[in-house]
Order: sequence, then C-alpha cells, then structure tokens
Amino acid sequence: MGTLVLLQRIQERKAAVAVVGLGYVGLPLAMAAAAAGFDVTGFDTEAHRVESLTRGESYILDIDASDLNAQLAAGRFHPTTEPTSLAGADVIVICVPTPLRNELPDMTYIEEAGKMIAAVLAPGRLVILESTTYPGTTEEYLRGILESSGLHCGSDFSLGFSPERIDPGNTRFTLANVPKIVGGIDADSTSLMKAFYSAFIDRVVTVSSPKTAEMAKLLENTYRHVNIALANEIAILCHGLGVDVWEVIDAAATKPFGFQPFFPGPGWGGHCIPVDPAYLSWRVRQMHQTAHFVDLAREINDRMPAYVVERIGDCLNEEGKSLKGSKVLVLGVAYKPDVSDVRESPALAIITRLRRSGAVVSFHDPHVESVDLDDGQLDGIELDDQRLREADLVAVVTNHSSYAWDVVARHAPLILDTRNALKGIEGRIVRL
Repeated sequence: MGTLVLLQRIQERKAAVAVVGLGYVGLPLAMAAAAAGFDVTGFDTEAHRVESLTRGESYILDIDASDLNAQLAAGRFHPTTEPTSLAGADVIVICVPTPLRNELPDMTYIEEAGKMIAAVLAPGRLVILESTTYPGTTEEYLRGILESSGLHCGSDFSLGFSPERIDPGNTRFTLANVPKIVGGIDADSTSLMKAFYSAFIDRVVTVSSPKTAEMAKLLENTYRHVNIALANEIAILCHGLGVDVWEVIDAAATKPFGFQPFFPGPGWGGHCIPVDPAYLSWRVRQMHQTAHFVDLAREINDRMPAYVVERIGDCLNEEGKSLKGSKVLVLGVAYKPDVSDVRESPALAIITRLRRSGAVVSFHDPHVESVDLDDGQLDGIELDDQRLREADLVAVVTNHSSYAWDVVARHAPLILDTRNALKGIEGRIVRL
C-alpha cells in the first residue's frame, strides 16, 4: 500500500487503527479515533485493563463509560492483549509510559512496543510515537527497532512523532481542541499524520522533523518546570521577608503584559513536569553539556516537600509542641486537584518525611483510598469534624474542589495551607 492509498483510506475513515497502551493518553486517543469512524484496536499488556474495557467500564477520568460502551456497541473499538491483533492495522500509535529509573530515561516500554510492532509490520503502514521522550528517540532509536522487520523506513513504512498534550481532569482543554503537533521522518509521513489527527482534532500543526516535535514537548513542560521553581523560591524568600507571597503574585498579575502568574506549592507531581525536564537534562549530558537552568529548577522543586515539613515543624513549635508525636492530618494526596493520580505526588514525600520525624500522620483524599510508601501502605481515613479537631495540625496539600474549606477552618485547630485554598476564610491558618 503506497502513501496515496493510505492517505485516501485515512481520509475516508477506512484505515484500521491500533493504539498500543491504554492509559491516560492511549485510551482517550482510541476513543476519539473510534468516534471519528475508524476501526480501532486497543492493545495493552495488562489484562485487568482490557477486561475492564471489555465490560464497558472506564478506569480513566476523562473517558465516560457511556462513550466507551457506545464505541463497543458500534463495533469500532476492540480492546485486546493479543499482539498479533496489530497485524491488520494501517496506523499504529504508541502511547506507552516513559518513566525515569534512577534519574535515567527508561526506554523499556518503547523498545518492547517497537519489537512487537516490528514482528507484524507490513509495507504501507504508518507508525506514530506519542510517548514523551528525549529528542532523537523516534529517528535514532525507534526507527532501528522497526527496521529490524526488514522493512525500510521512508520507502516501506512511514514514521513520526506527535507529543501528547493530555491534561487529566481538564474539561476546558481536551484532546479535540488542543492543537496537535506532528513531525514525520519525511514529508509523506507528516502528511499522513496530519490527515489522521485532523479527523478528530480541530487543529494540527506540522513541524519539520520528529526531533523538533520531541523538543517542543520538552520545552512546554520545562517552561512550566522553571516557572514553578521560580514561584516556589519566591515563596520561600517571601516567608523570610514576612511578605504574603500570594498577595505578591496577585498584585504582579495585574500587569497586562510581560507577566504570567505561576503559583507555589508543596512540590511538583504527575506524569510530565517532574519527568520531562529530566529527559532533556539527560540528553544534554550525552552531549557533554549541562542544562544549568533546568537542573537548578529541579533542585528547587525537589526541595519543597522538605520545606513544607519544616514549616509544619515551625508551626507546631510555636504552639509549644514537637513534631514528634504530634497528629498531622494531610488533606489531599493526589498530585493535582480532582484527580486520583498520585504519581510523583509531593504528598507522598511529605508524609514519608513526617513519619520519619515521628509525627502521627493520617490523610484524607476523596479520590484516593490508600497510598504506597517506602515502609508500606497507608490507608486514608473518613473525614469528619472530630477528625479535624483531633489533629494538632491540618496540612492542605491538594486543593480538591469537593472540600468544604470553611468547615475545615472552623474545626481544625491549626492549618498550614500550601495551596492558598482557604483564601478569604477565617481561622487559624498559616499560608505557605
């Protein structure tokens, strides 16, 4: 199948699509492609995920079970754990995790996905990598794995990179209305990618190469990374100066140009911000250079959980209490509001440090039942007025919208608010 034939099949929604990896990136993509009329195979190695999807049960916040069941009933979505099911796909999109292991990129999942695709790859196919990674991965790493099939990239099959821009829980900016960047290894690959994504995404932006698309993704999150670090450092400086950092930010944000507000917090977390800049730093080190600004920002953000614990200790000391033996109730352990994701959440580091210091720590999160710590599992508690009154200090770490902050302020004897969640509410409240 040549480029023109595949292009026509994509434009007519007759191309078969396979999505490898059905997590927070892959499943929304698979659902969007199916809703656009494509026949979609969703592959995942975790049987429990496939079984859940087959029953019509969604485990992803942004995917409603009714939408999932609609695509299953229409016969346009086929979840599976069988690698051979990829053989009939015209377009294969890789959406697997790219974690850090000991501060180094772990390419295991991309490698395994590439080998699996290579085993069934046929001429005329389009392979797209969406997993966030270092610049050069698509052309210098994945390409070689796919060419182990005996097919040649460019002449036999097409290849490109398109960074995911999913923000879990964001109802304003979704897969459909966030512009999609695509960069193929050649003009034909880019054209095929643009045609595919244009079927269900409002705007597709083409760039000159996969490496450019890979770097654009890292720039987006590194931008947030360094500005969050700036806000965190300013918060520490403001505390020392006796100035309210939140009032400072609000005042600065009144400037209509040249300033965008970023806000401090207890640390950073999630699937992108703590990880993506590290990919960039690692790649730069391979070039025998240093990403000074990026690395310094990481140092500042990594410091915040320890700083929060210090502030908790200071607050208790002013009450004549020691951190050791004090009851600390943590509100919110997810990395961001209104999600259940605890990946890289600063709350875990805060709880761990508090426990090591001898504090008696409990937590509540409306979206998280338990967390895994270095010394075992910690189960969440039911939150009520009595639990709030019994705590020596309540630490607000994640500002979920379901919390009644006025009630928390009425019953908690002392609060450290790391998110400015209780702005304008009366109570014994200390802000970060």
